[in-house]
Amino acid sequence: MAPAVSGLLEMCLYVDDMEASRAFYRRLLGFDPLFSDDRITVFRLPDGSALILFARGGTLEPVETPGGTIPPHDGSGPNHFALGIAEDQVDAWRAHLRACGVPVESEVAWSNGRGHSLYFRDPDGHAGELVTRDLWARS
Repeated sequence: MAPAVSGLLEMCLYVDDMEASRAFYRRLLGFDPLFSDDRITVFRLPDGSALILFARGGTLEPVETPGGTIPPHDGSGPNHFALGIAEDQVDAWRAHLRACGVPVESEVAWSNGRGHSLYFRDPDGHAGELVTRDLWARS
C-alpha cells in the first residue's frame, strides 16, 4: 500500500512571455506573486497550493540549490488546469472574466449535478477552468 498523499501542491504552466502572463494572472486572480523573476513566477493560492509560471525553455538544465538539484523540466502546447470556486461565485467569475477582457470559451453544467465549469484561455493558449469545488466529491 502506498503512503498517503496530502494533495496537489503545484501546477506549472510554461509560458512564452513571462511579463504578459504574470500580468494576466495578477489581474485574473487579484493578488501579487509570492516570487517572480525572468524565469519563474509563483502565485500562492488560498488553499496553500501554487500556480507556477515557468519561462518556456528556461528549465532545460538542472538547477543547483544548497539543498540539492532540481531536475530539468519543460512543456509545450496548450495545457489544462482547473481552479476551484464556490458554487455561489459562478456568476461573479463570469462577470470578472468579462471585465478582464477574457472570453468564456465554454461553459459546462456537469451531468452529475455536482459542478459547473467556466473555461477560458490564457495568453499562451492554456485552457483554464474555473470549476465549483464539488465536481469530484465522493458519492
